[in-house]
Amino acid sequence: MMQKRKMFFRMITASLIRRRSRMFVALLAIAVGATILSGLTTIYYDVPKQMGEQFRNYGANMIFVASAESEGLTKENTEAALGYIKDDQMVGVAPYRYETVTVNEQPVIVAGTDFEAVQKTSPYWYIDGEWPSADGQILVGKETAELLSVKLGDTLTMTYSKEAVENPDQPADTDRSQNEDAVNLPFTVQGILDTGGKEESYVFMSLADVAALTGDDGTYDVVELSVSATQDELEDYVNTITDGVASVTPRLVKRVTQSETTVLSKLQSLVLLVTIVVLLLMMICVATTMMAVVTERRKEIGLRKSLGASNGSIVAEFLGEGMLLGAVGGLLGSVLGFVFAQAVSVNVFNSTITFRPLLVPITIFASIFVTGAACLLPVRNATEVDPALVLKGE
Repeated sequence: MMQKRKMFFRMITASLIRRRSRMFVALLAIAVGATILSGLTTIYYDVPKQMGEQFRNYGANMIFVASAESEGLTKENTEAALGYIKDDQMVGVAPYRYETVTVNEQPVIVAGTDFEAVQKTSPYWYIDGEWPSADGQILVGKETAELLSVKLGDTLTMTYSKEAVENPDQPADTDRSQNEDAVNLPFTVQGILDTGGKEESYVFMSLADVAALTGDDGTYDVVELSVSATQDELEDYVNTITDGVASVTPRLVKRVTQSETTVLSKLQSLVLLVTIVVLLLMMICVATTMMAVVTERRKEIGLRKSLGASNGSIVAEFLGEGMLLGAVGGLLGSVLGFVFAQAVSVNVFNSTITFRPLLVPITIFASIFVTGAACLLPVRNATEVDPALVLKGE
């Protein structure tokens, strides 16, 4: 049995070598098809991760707000809600606390936050200057900077009055700094914020500075989260947190999550379509090459059949040649496919991908299957060769 297998293997390899120019074309087609199959399959499964990382540059995709029955978002209930989200999916968490202050008798909204966290949840923010790194340093939105006529390095004295906040209807020309409870603190403009959005109308400072200005730590008004997860996973988190933490209401930022889902689904559909088209082209190329080989070997096939060779042995030989080409082409495609996918990922998404060992046997099996299917018609023609007609030269 072992001798028969060795002889069979020698026979098909010798046949491939004798017709190496034609078989090289078929092998090249199989290798290219396997490369595209392996590469696009890798991209197909890595696209959600890569695109998710890119979409995180467009801001938070989930927010926490206080539920109707709670007194506000505290550090404790926020951390309780965050406990339901996997650590490896959490990109950043930025809390915000809004208060109204006055600068030169102009009412201004200040937003207390964590600047390190904001750089993770809102990497699209453009700062003219530097991010605040110490107490007493602030970011001023572009609109507010124009309103107050301030520039980098200026010092702004901000006034917070609890009485003024509780009585917002007092005359606009009232000097709130003269209120008994008024707190006046100086701040240095460390940067001018340019986002093209509503953030340009705020002044951003650290939570510690807001606490010093207002005299209490207060609660968060909103917490923004950037989570690297699919829309289904995000919706599961929303449902789980809603059930688990009654004082926190999680919400999805739909303009981000829906856009991400739409782009991913279309991109994955495109990758799948291209893969199918490439496999069909590979099948046509292999079928054409094998058909030419059968035509070229008609006399040989007729002679073998006249000497008693069965159709089964002829079918086995041609299928063996095709499947050997498929295995070699699939192996080459597995390696080249990873190189192709890596190049696409680096150039398009600016990040690397992970090698998937399971794709090697899958690519080889797919290449053998497609090549075998492509050989069916040529093999059928080979079995229909009439020895008498061929040997007479007809």
